[in-house]
Amino acid sequence: MKNSLFVLLMFVFGVANAQDTYLQCGKIVDIESGKILSEKTIVVSENKIKEIKNGFVSGNESDKVVDLKTKTILPGFIDMHVHIESESSPSRYLEAFTLNEADVALQSTVYAKRTLMAGFTTVRDLGGSGVNIALKKAINKGTIVGPRIFTAGKSLATTGGHADPTNGRSQELMGDPGPKDGVVNSPADGRKAVRQRYKDGADVIKITATGGVLSVAKSGQNPQFTIEEIKAITETADDYGMLTAAHAHGDEGMQRAILGGIKTIEHGTLMSEETMDLMIEHNTFMVPTISAGQEAARLAKIPNYLPPVVAKKALEIGPKLNATFAKAYKKGVNIAFGTDSGVSPHGDNAKEFIYMNKAGMPIIETLRAATMTNAMLLGEDELGQIKEGYIADIVAVNDNPLNNVETLTDVVFVMKEGVVYKQ
Repeated sequence: MKNSLFVLLMFVFGVANAQDTYLQCGKIVDIESGKILSEKTIVVSENKIKEIKNGFVSGNESDKVVDLKTKTILPGFIDMHVHIESESSPSRYLEAFTLNEADVALQSTVYAKRTLMAGFTTVRDLGGSGVNIALKKAINKGTIVGPRIFTAGKSLATTGGHADPTNGRSQELMGDPGPKDGVVNSPADGRKAVRQRYKDGADVIKITATGGVLSVAKSGQNPQFTIEEIKAITETADDYGMLTAAHAHGDEGMQRAILGGIKTIEHGTLMSEETMDLMIEHNTFMVPTISAGQEAARLAKIPNYLPPVVAKKALEIGPKLNATFAKAYKKGVNIAFGTDSGVSPHGDNAKEFIYMNKAGMPIIETLRAATMTNAMLLGEDELGQIKEGYIADIVAVNDNPLNNVETLTDVVFVMKEGVVYKQ
């Protein structure tokens, strides 16, 4: 009697009929080995990969079967550099004065969904207004469809530096923003700014170690933080368990960031061989964002699309990213995958695979950068591979990407945490 009651309760509460999903896969790219595994079935239970079986298996009547026999399967991609709140447009600089926070939030949901549909199940957002934190929470709750987000909230700048939110404004509107607004001018400011980001709900810390291309400021490469300021930021970030990143185009600013303890260098456009050696010595990673360099240079050639001071920098700096990445990769610098989407269109993230490959990085290594490497940097040991016990972030493409890198730009199936979002 007791056993019958137990079985009945299991049935009522769905335990006995718990549904697994069987993904019948023509090919799986084993990211770690670089081999192609043929005719496998991935069994997904709740949000995890439960088992990988040989052949095409269907499970029982209560299980769901997804036919991917003609597709190639990969782990969900991870982009370490996006700006999910915005996207380049001729009105972008005006929008700081015309859009409300609610406007930014609503448009960010469109970009988030587009990113997930492109096969990027995880992203690191490296700076926005703070809407990115609310978006992360909404996605985690299931309110909004989008990738898993690790966000910096508002990135950290110096007064007048790249990411000072009041650059280019009139004296009346400029004010004197401080650590709460992400503006740092001393080690004490740096520590307070990190703690404020933590309080706000950010996951990572991003500084703008040099001038930038798209800010309304003269220099795109001058160093903008002292080593003392950077050390105060990285030491505090370490205390709070937060990964650190530095936007950097100029060489001196990069060296300060590396010596100051920053883990990832974003862009790295004008990186010297000395700096490359320093990155190798300190186990620092380059996030090349070739997509952003290509797009910024393209936009600069469109009349009146960018402010003149910005267009000039875009033409000078943007085209150099490709060659610097090629040299850094060949020298042995650690490479992570990131696009700077928001400069380039959201959803086009996978074009970065093509750019990296054309610059000399084998396709399997670009895939490792966008999966295993990025998962390691984020401290996520259940992401980045298709293995038993890992989170079920799984994507599919039409062709074998090791033979045709362009197939990665046409993702036909997306599963995130065991839920199918695109089929």
